[in-house]
Amino acid sequence: MVMEILKTHRIADGTLRYCRHSSAATGTPMTFSAFTPPGDGPFPVLIWLSGLTCTEENFTTKAGAYAAASRAGMMIVAPDTSPRGALVADDPAYDLGQGAGFYVDATQQPWAAHYRMESYIVRDLLDLIASDLPADMSRLGISGHSMGGHGSLVLAFRHPALFRSVSALAPICSPSRCPWGEKAFAEYLGPDRGIWHEHDASLLIASGAARGRYADILVDQGSADDFLADQLKPHLLARACAEVGQTLILNERVGYDHSFFFISSFISDHIDWHALRLA
Repeated sequence: MVMEILKTHRIADGTLRYCRHSSAATGTPMTFSAFTPPGDGPFPVLIWLSGLTCTEENFTTKAGAYAAASRAGMMIVAPDTSPRGALVADDPAYDLGQGAGFYVDATQQPWAAHYRMESYIVRDLLDLIASDLPADMSRLGISGHSMGGHGSLVLAFRHPALFRSVSALAPICSPSRCPWGEKAFAEYLGPDRGIWHEHDASLLIASGAARGRYADILVDQGSADDFLADQLKPHLLARACAEVGQTLILNERVGYDHSFFFISSFISDHIDWHALRLA
């Protein structure tokens, strides 16, 4: 894989790159942004996974994360949320298809040809970061928002040898038990709910699959989030963690909604939290 740098910007005394490369997993070009703090590195890396409808641009321009990352001496890499292109399957709805990859490897047609976001993140993207950026891959954390919060939790639980820290903001905590996840999983993974459970953070915790992998997990959730009760369901994650003795730091942020204003209000807390665990 060859990384093409599309744009470079100076920000917070560091360097922000917009990048593109060919992905073997998706069979398409994929794009991501990469912030590198000042200095020579190698730096710890935080992978940021965005939510429904987003590209790498949303977090990069709206989250206000880079001053905190610069102070912490941390790289942040934010990939796109799905494969894209005229030949890539899509759907008119915002919660399926392009912009809605759900960080799983699809097994059902027409999605299976390109929608292999789990393999893309944990194989292609990480390999490229290791080869082309000043990254310390032994100090790797993952975080995300909404659908990306689901992705960060599940990928961390399914690939604990890769990640040393995990957090999420307003994550979809049990996608096999909410409308967004049920729709996407039925399309991408088929009707077998046993397979769905392998990509459900709360059920992975409850089954013991993720037990003891991380000393603690950080989640922030806004109390005024319109999706809280029907889609996000953090009480299911909290209950699963309590049942197996997994430490969960679940912060209720009173009055905050699901928007990027919520992310920008608390992203620096998450960066500092990861920095301590990746030190």
